[in-house]
Amino acid sequence: MPVGFVDPSEARKSALSVGKYTAKTYLWMFFGLAVTFIISMITISSPSMLKLVYGTRAACWIILLVEIIIVIALTASINKISAGAARVLFLVYSAINGITFSSVFLTYNVAECVYIFAVSAVIFGIMGVFGYVTKQDLSSWRKVLMFGLFGLILVALLSFFLNLSGMSLLINLAGVAVFLGFAAYDTQKIKAFYYGFQYDPVMLKKASVISALQLYLDFINLFLYVLRLFGGNGGSRN
Repeated sequence: MPVGFVDPSEARKSALSVGKYTAKTYLWMFFGLAVTFIISMITISSPSMLKLVYGTRAACWIILLVEIIIVIALTASINKISAGAARVLFLVYSAINGITFSSVFLTYNVAECVYIFAVSAVIFGIMGVFGYVTKQDLSSWRKVLMFGLFGLILVALLSFFLNLSGMSLLINLAGVAVFLGFAAYDTQKIKAFYYGFQYDPVMLKKASVISALQLYLDFINLFLYVLRLFGGNGGSRN
């Protein structure tokens, strides 16, 4: 997201401090997670919703495609749409992801998921604090993290054709490491957005939505990898 030019004569510094701006961004992330959880609970509690979502393979693929389109649309058009529209798209994405995320609560015990959520939140928070307070420039992490991300995607694709169960521990540990790294990296990037757009309140709000989306995706993926590590083999959700 390029830093746009703002006429110094018209510029007005954001009333928010960098700390409050970061906290507000994290609140939007948790708001998105709350929406996802609520929609997941509604989905698993409704036989008609379950039939609609899981009755055909096509429905799952359509929902997944819609999610991808929303993420691409949000990131690609962030300079053109309003901050309010960006927030709506983020919440719509969180809601739709709640439908697909219901499969987790159908596989694992809900209480177990809540416990793993708490564990994930703690370690995610620790890395987020590190990313915020460290003086180290974490932009150097980007190449390593992206390499790890593409590796995880490749492994996920290969798992459709090969039995990789023997490597599950290594894959899950790698997933946890990658998304904890992203938690620190993306948190520090919030500060970069703040200092880059502090005299452009409109872009500052939009950047906060993009950061909330990135943190949301980081946390969701971290949660899934931690769940696979410590959640056993699934079972009754009662």
